[in-house]
Amino acid sequence: MDKAIYRQEVLLRHLHPDPSNQSFSSILKSSVCAAGDSSAYQRRSSFDDDVVIVASYRTALCKAKRGSFKDTYPEELLASVLKALVDTTKLNPKEVGDIVVGTVLAPGSNRATECRIAAFMAGFPDTVPMRTVNRQCSSGLQAVADVAAAINSGFYDIGIGAGLESMTVNQIKFLESKNPQLKMIEQAKSCLVPMGITSENVAFQYGITRQEQDQAAVDSHRKAFEAVTFGKFKDEIVPVKTRIIDPKNGKEEKVTIFLDDGIRPGTSLASLSKLKPAFTKDGTTTAGNSSQLTDGAGAVLLMKRSIALQKGLPILGVFRSFAAVGVDPFVMGIGPAVAIPAAIKSANLELDDIDLFEINEAFGSQYVYCCKKLELDTSKVNVNGGAIAIGHPLGATGARCVATLLHEMKRRGKDCRFGVISMCIGSGMGAAAVFERGDTVDELSNVHCKSSSTLLSKDAL
Repeated sequence: MDKAIYRQEVLLRHLHPDPSNQSFSSILKSSVCAAGDSSAYQRRSSFDDDVVIVASYRTALCKAKRGSFKDTYPEELLASVLKALVDTTKLNPKEVGDIVVGTVLAPGSNRATECRIAAFMAGFPDTVPMRTVNRQCSSGLQAVADVAAAINSGFYDIGIGAGLESMTVNQIKFLESKNPQLKMIEQAKSCLVPMGITSENVAFQYGITRQEQDQAAVDSHRKAFEAVTFGKFKDEIVPVKTRIIDPKNGKEEKVTIFLDDGIRPGTSLASLSKLKPAFTKDGTTTAGNSSQLTDGAGAVLLMKRSIALQKGLPILGVFRSFAAVGVDPFVMGIGPAVAIPAAIKSANLELDDIDLFEINEAFGSQYVYCCKKLELDTSKVNVNGGAIAIGHPLGATGARCVATLLHEMKRRGKDCRFGVISMCIGSGMGAAAVFERGDTVDELSNVHCKSSSTLLSKDAL
């Protein structure tokens, strides 16, 4: 309080440096503003140049090599979600300034061509460009962030951030380097540590038990099954018409896929306890408490708020901030514990302001660690299950999480304003983004009101 009054007095002395003029001094004097957040004048909580999300969809996520998309081409998955964006919003596809697709495993030039093919299959004209981006497991979220940044920079007004991965077509291959310099740089050498071993490193270094990891898996499957039972994924999943070929006789069956096929409702601690460690003989990471290998795609349509209002499109969410951070590759799974605070700070918020979290469950060990490190209320985290149950199509996970988060925030309404998406990243990184629910515009404030003070200036505290 004293600091605020002092600053006003300094300002007044600049306005009228002669203290002998009593008549003027009686007119100008410092005082505390008592209007607070209940003041009658109009303040806008949104701006025409906000980057907003008007539509966000994903395919079902299906088990690689043996799931419902084992015979589906990658470009067909991406085309399905791209077309859904256009069909549901009635957007003229030629208005899209760019399509950015996050993807990880496929060779860069091949996947870029497949994505371009997908755009044509979805009805986009040749005038709409596209590119791919690879920040490993955060690639889908990075694509969304890149589009948001481009819109903010004025490169274009409308763009699509997407993600695609077919782990049936492209498998994980561990990099081996013969470069002798790696032996001299410990962290460079750690970049080559297999992801499963980094999970064991997190569990050992931070004391995450096998039971904690298994319990995370049980919770993930339970919540995902409940979400399916109550139809929570219906608004975000685009049905995909495709084929399933019987490997025994080659017979092709036409099908429409609209359900995630990796969810196991009967998962229990007892059943998981029977599984052997997957990466080290005495380890705690198993196939049951790790994310699944998955095929799938997702896409997010972003634009300036002013454009969305002109077109009469409902605003599903607002892109508020993004952060990518680096961590020790040896324990790469801790990435979200560092990235989430960075993204929240960038959005001028606090951890307690966040109502929902989508944290990718790459491994039960790192997921449990991040929740414990940030002291998160687990009732706010992965409320509809996570990658252990639903799957982790590497390049598509970020886009999938955007769809899951924003549709859940919409369902919850006024009790859910801010949400965070985060994941760890191979070779030692983490990424996170903050979103605001699209219909939270009010007349006074763009953030949660702090009940402890009604003063407009923090300096008055």
